[in-house]
Amino acid sequence: MGNICRSPTVEAVARAEFALAGIDAEIDSAGTEDYHVGEPPDPRSIRAGAAHGYDLSGLRARQVATVDFDRFDFVLAMDRVNLRALQRFRRSAGGTEPALFLGDEELPDPYYGKAADFERVIHLAREGVESLVQRLRQSAR
Repeated sequence: MGNICRSPTVEAVARAEFALAGIDAEIDSAGTEDYHVGEPPDPRSIRAGAAHGYDLSGLRARQVATVDFDRFDFVLAMDRVNLRALQRFRRSAGGTEPALFLGDEELPDPYYGKAADFERVIHLAREGVESLVQRLRQSAR
């Protein structure tokens, strides 16, 4: 929602893992709300990412824009609440149909949780990004 926990974590993981896989892609994250525009990710997300070699420190929150639906091949939501919000954005924009990042599963929001919840986001982000890497490799064949 605010682009300070899950989505910047996934962005940082995707940037690093895509680079390792040799995939050149434009990757960005955004919130469906404007709560934290211009702010860095939550310090707990930054710490969890750094502990696993992912740098979130330079990222800044932004809100989804209608242009994103034409700019990106994938528009991915972390949960169903944000998926519905993205679908509303898309109605006025056209373009890419949003989908859940983890297929049918939601990426839980760690904001009100413990450090372990931020670790879980890293783990699930890796799984989801690996799935994307495999999907992109298959479509390139």
